[in-house]
Amino acid sequence: MPQQSVTFRFLAEPTDVNFGGKVHGGMVMKWIDQAGYACAAGWSGSYCVTVSVAGMRFHRPILVGQIVEVSARIAHTGNTSMQIFIQVRCGDPKTQRLVETNHCIISFIAMDQAGYPIQIPQFKAKTEEEKKLEAYAVKMKEIAIQTESLLEETLSDNK
Repeated sequence: MPQQSVTFRFLAEPTDVNFGGKVHGGMVMKWIDQAGYACAAGWSGSYCVTVSVAGMRFHRPILVGQIVEVSARIAHTGNTSMQIFIQVRCGDPKTQRLVETNHCIISFIAMDQAGYPIQIPQFKAKTEEEKKLEAYAVKMKEIAIQTESLLEETLSDNK
């Protein structure tokens, strides 16, 4: 049975902060990509590459010394692609009460040794929550595709 989810937990360190003293958004995005990759590789059993990130929104900052939890779980699969729901939460390590800082859908494609997409196991949503997340992931995938098409249209209009 493929691994459906991964959770990373660690402390935000002084080297993770920006000039404002909060964890840098780019660092959070790196953690999201790493957790997403671990989830995608665990599900597919293969090397995977990031295709897109959709619905990224930052709700609150992460502070140095807070515990950070990055959870990744399969929300939807295609033939070779996976849409993974990522939730980032943080809080005081003494109380372990965590609040969401951001979430997104990150898409990966499984690749063979030569860099070609390969077939992956299919995900079947069972619980009501999984079905809702799958519908959200499918919608975000459609939006990512529309966004790319819009860019192509916009750039070709200018030629």
